[in-house]
Amino acid sequence: MTPVSDPSSFSSLSKCATKHLNLIYHVDFDRHVLKGKVALTVEVLEDKFSSLTLDSKDLKIFKVSANGQAAQFALGTKHKFKGSPLEITLPFELSRGQHVIVEIEYETSPSATALQWLTPKQTAGKKHPYLFSQCQATHCRTMVPCQDTPSVKHTYYAQVSVPRELVALMSALRDGQEPDPSDSSRVIYRFRQPVSMPSYLIAIVVGALESREIGPRSRVWSEKECVDEAAFEFSETETMLKTAESLAGPYVWSQYDVLVLPPSFPYGGMENPCLTFVTPTVLAGDRSLAGVIAHEISHSWTGNLVTNRTWEHFWLNEGHTVYIERMIARCMESEQLRQFKGIGGWKELQESEITADYSQILVNHANYALLSLPLIIEVFMGFVKSYIQLFAYGSVTTEEWKNYLFTYFKDKVDILNKVDWNGWMHTPGMPPVKPQYDTTMADACTALCQRWVKAKEEDLASFTEADVKKLNSPQLIEFMALLLQEEPFLLSHVKKMQEVYQLNSVKNAEVRFRWLRICVKAHWEEAVPLALKMATEQGRMKFTRPLFKEVYNFSKYSDEAVKTFKEHRGALHPVTAMLVAKDLKIDG
Repeated sequence: MTPVSDPSSFSSLSKCATKHLNLIYHVDFDRHVLKGKVALTVEVLEDKFSSLTLDSKDLKIFKVSANGQAAQFALGTKHKFKGSPLEITLPFELSRGQHVIVEIEYETSPSATALQWLTPKQTAGKKHPYLFSQCQATHCRTMVPCQDTPSVKHTYYAQVSVPRELVALMSALRDGQEPDPSDSSRVIYRFRQPVSMPSYLIAIVVGALESREIGPRSRVWSEKECVDEAAFEFSETETMLKTAESLAGPYVWSQYDVLVLPPSFPYGGMENPCLTFVTPTVLAGDRSLAGVIAHEISHSWTGNLVTNRTWEHFWLNEGHTVYIERMIARCMESEQLRQFKGIGGWKELQESEITADYSQILVNHANYALLSLPLIIEVFMGFVKSYIQLFAYGSVTTEEWKNYLFTYFKDKVDILNKVDWNGWMHTPGMPPVKPQYDTTMADACTALCQRWVKAKEEDLASFTEADVKKLNSPQLIEFMALLLQEEPFLLSHVKKMQEVYQLNSVKNAEVRFRWLRICVKAHWEEAVPLALKMATEQGRMKFTRPLFKEVYNFSKYSDEAVKTFKEHRGALHPVTAMLVAKDLKIDG
């Protein structure tokens, strides 16, 4: 393994490595803080070892000890992104190969970037507060002092004290619960994670949660308002897990649970081990959006088991995961669907190139490099499985990945040498080669879109419900996306679309949000309250921002958009609220 230096971490990576964390948390909803104690089991990697540095950000450190003896500590100068290095001096010297237990008592800040404290108003049940964390990429240091880098992997054990009417879960196996001996109104939940993992995958959630069994190693968790709907939606989880295992090897994390977060959760999903976090907007009532689970399941191998060494190599996590996710689609549905998803991915890459910065292009670039290599090499899945076996429980760089690719395909080196590696990996802009996809599924969407674009008033009678009945959910989403790219439609056309296709009653959030934008663009006034309702009844940034923007751009309703936002601002996630305020040109 190449020596590690991580530009996003202050911690001493060449001197020592964390092997285990033992966490004790007291969750304080009144003050919005975690009172914590962490014991890090640290392996020493050099002789004459007497000091170490950990990552921390906005933490109050009360006390540090090493093997039970008081240790001196100091917080270094605060860096905008990296936080403050926690410099610890041991009261003794150790040699390479020895272990030391470093114990730290501390408290998080109410503004810790890893933690989101929701008021009862921001939950589905409206009765109890809620806490969830999001540590990727470098936010774990706001929740626990640690070596906050994907190059270090460790197991963990945790005890979490919460008010007894609430349930705590973590990215680990549940290990029982007991009344809190120091406070009869609280309960302690215990967790153990026996598989080594990077710090960014430590996750916690506390809320009024219930669960339903959805498979032999899976439960779905959410507030009771949507737990049964979620159990139906994710009923194919075990089939997806088995399919992924047939492609990538055994699932090593024992349990695969899904947590559906409150509506204000601003993202699509997060692959926390043993407990995937997902947005409630994937509950479509017809399992059509459960594909988000295929992506998070795939991360159990690429990302969680084999991890990018540092964040510059992030494409290794995402590229392989998208590849496995699409292979799952191929096994469970068809090769045509995999190709169709590839076309969608290429379009997303084009869109992100317009808005992204240089570093993102590098990530996406290589990401798609990987996805189009299979067009050169038919047997790519075999390589991915072998790569996972080789680098399992460790971390990897792009160079190591490429070297192994050449080793695995030693009889195809002449083909690999023809690849423009510099063009793929380091040149901004779109990739040097566009893959040739099977367009069968996309053609049907394009054809129907073009019929609507070219239709005159007298042609409207030719459209029937059968047009969309022939499309599956991914195609219906694509059809809507194509319509949205066109010039705004005449109101008569949009009204006819509703009359024949009944789109207002579609529950699928991906279809609905595009359809409502099409309606508002066409200045159909009846759609405005529906668009504002969707923008406020959930808070996923992907949906909320464009819907508010669309209504705001309909000049007659600009004030209505601002008024609605101000009324609902308190229920949105702070990041979402800040960005929508910017979109609507609201000061302060």
